Amino acid sequence: MNEQEQKAILILSLMAAFADGNKNESERAELKRIADALSGEGSINLAALYQDVLLKRVSLPAAVAMLSSREARQLAFEMAVCVCDADGVQSPPEKQFLADLQAALALDAQQSAAYAQQAEEIAALPVAWGHSAGESPAGAAAAAAAAAAPAAAAAGYASTMREDEMDKAILNAAILNGALELLPESLSTMAIIPLQMKLVYRIGKSYGFELDRGHIKDFLATLGVGLTSQYLEQAGRKLLGGLLGKAGGKMLGKIGKQAVSSGMSFASTYALGHVAKRYYAGGRSFSTQTLRDSFDRVLVEAKGLQTRYLPEIQARAKTLDPAQVLDLVRRG
Repeated sequence: MNEQEQKAILILSLMAAFADGNKNESERAELKRIADALSGEGSINLAALYQDVLLKRVSLPAAVAMLSSREARQLAFEMAVCVCDADGVQSPPEKQFLADLQAALALDAQQSAAYAQQAEEIAALPVAWGHSAGESPAGAAAAAAAAAAPAAAAAGYASTMREDEMDKAILNAAILNGALELLPESLSTMAIIPLQMKLVYRIGKSYGFELDRGHIKDFLATLGVGLTSQYLEQAGRKLLGGLLGKAGGKMLGKIGKQAVSSGMSFASTYALGHVAKRYYAGGRSFSTQTLRDSFDRVLVEAKGLQTRYLPEIQARAKTLDPAQVLDLVRRG
C-alpha cells in the first residue's frame, strides 16, 4: 500500500469519526492528540489531515479517488465501519456516511453489509463477563455464588476475587489485547475495546457494583481513554506500520517491530484494569483528577512492562483465529 492510499484511508477514518456530528470538545481534543501522535509515526502529517477534515477542506469523493487498489478501498471501508462502531451501535448519520462511502468505493453491497454487521455485533455485545469455554461447573457455580453474595460484603468494598487472581486476570487481558494488536485484520483491532469494557465490568462486579455500558464508557472517558480515538490510534499505528490489512494474517515481517513500537493495547488495558481495581475498592470515591493522574502513572509503568511480556504477547497472537473474534469477545 502506497503513502497516498494510507493518507486516503486516514482521511476517511477521520471523516467517519466526525460523521455523527456529536463530538464534544474533549472528544475533539483527544482525536487531535491522536492525530498529532500519529504524525510522528511516518511521513504523513496526520495533524494537517485532521484540520482538513474538521474544516471540510477535503471531500469524500476526493479521498476515494486516491485509492487505486481494491484492497485499499476495502480496508478504507472496514476502518470507517470500525470507527463508527467503536463507541457503540451506529447512529443514523453514521449509517448514512457508511452507505455513501460504500457506494463511492464501488464495493460489493452484500459483502460490505456482512462486514458491517460483524463489527456491530462485536460493538453491541453485553459487557457482562462470560465464563470461558471449558470452565468447570464447580467454577461456574462458585462464581454465581460470589455474584449473589450479600450486599453487606460490597459495603466493605471487598472483592470476591483474591488480589493475585485479579492481578492475573488483568495481566491476561492485557496480553490478549496486545496480541490482538498484532493481527492484521481490522476486526481484531475492533475487539480490543469491548474486551477492555468486559474487564472493567468483571472488576467492578467483584466489588459488588453492577455496571452497565454507559457507566463503563464514562469511566474510560474520565481516564482519557476515548473509544473512537483509541480505535483510531490502534488501527492508525498498524496501518502506518504496514501491518493492517496484510493478506493471510501471517505472523511475519514487521510484527516484532510493530509490537515494540506501539504496544498501546497492552499498556492501556493493564493500566485500565489496575486503576479500576483501585477505584472500585475505594467505593468509587476518587475525583476525576485523581483517576486521570493514577491512570497516567500506571500507563507509564505498563509501557515499561510491555517489552518484558512481548514474548507472551507474540505467542498468544499465534494462537488466535481471526475468524473467531466475535466468539472471543462474547466469552470475554
